[in-house]
Amino acid sequence: MQRRTFLSGSAALAGAALAGTPLAFGQGKLETTQVSIAVGGKNLFYYLPLTIAERRNFFKNEGLEVEISDFAGGSQALKAAVGGSADVVSGAFEHTLLLQARSQMFREFVLQGRAPQIVLAVSKKTMPNYKTIADLKGKKIGVTAPGSSTSIMASFVLAKAGLTAKDVSFIGVGAGAGAISALQSGQIDAIANLDPVMTKLERAGDIRVVSDTRTLADTHTVFGGNMPAGCLYASQSFITKNPNTTQALTNAMVRALKWLQTATGSELISTVPEGYLLGDRALYLDAWQHVKEAMSPDGLMPADGPATSLKTLQTFDDTIKDKPIDLSKTWTNDFVKKALATVKA
Repeated sequence: MQRRTFLSGSAALAGAALAGTPLAFGQGKLETTQVSIAVGGKNLFYYLPLTIAERRNFFKNEGLEVEISDFAGGSQALKAAVGGSADVVSGAFEHTLLLQARSQMFREFVLQGRAPQIVLAVSKKTMPNYKTIADLKGKKIGVTAPGSSTSIMASFVLAKAGLTAKDVSFIGVGAGAGAISALQSGQIDAIANLDPVMTKLERAGDIRVVSDTRTLADTHTVFGGNMPAGCLYASQSFITKNPNTTQALTNAMVRALKWLQTATGSELISTVPEGYLLGDRALYLDAWQHVKEAMSPDGLMPADGPATSLKTLQTFDDTIKDKPIDLSKTWTNDFVKKALATVKA
């Protein structure tokens, strides 16, 4: 096979890729074939492209042996990467900004979602007389994990209504059956979570939705612009040392994103683990229709996305308000552009 290697002159990116053929045909080109990925709530649609790349062997086709560790929320997945037990995180883009504020340089290299898909809702059981966001003062809000994207979204909505995170109690409830049980049993008064969890609660008549970011239009209403969501990100040192491996990961994720654009319901159901369905295949497919638009069609970061994310965090997070954040160092489209030029769905 004829290959050409593209080497970036910048050590910050050091993006190398093979043109025309997948890396699987030349495993010697990979700096490492074994990659550990941390994720918080793998069953959620937010991370569906990761599951597709894994289950349809797109990672293996790139010559990679990927080990995925699932945590209760994105903040815990982030800790795994910072602590060195994971190479890459499948998580929320805004974490790269929060990390830079702590002088830790991490960079997004392929986008999974172009809308957060997070829904904030109140319990009809414990808050039957809910009228405005102000009514959440003093209440318990269930999130996947404190510090995760679900608590970030809820904090932003609270801030716009004049409340702070100190006015409520954030309770970690995970992203599956535990979250549903916590809401239905009255342990929490409100919940910020994602599909299929939220569609199941909505269908059961347990919640009243007060803020929704499952569509692009709703996302623009809440955040005022494009709000990047799930992505793969890694430390800049990992990307610099492993450009071909980073490219291989990107190739696999772009293939997954392309596959999702045309996949039928039956193909989706047959690909994801049974446990993702929460015991109701029809509901899972209905929830998929709610969030399908939120999936990135190509893995590219929208030009205004990083700024929207930073503005959101600066609204309520004191740790980042006065920090000089260099957005250009938190993301790159270089790997995705090369994948789009060479990878077929």
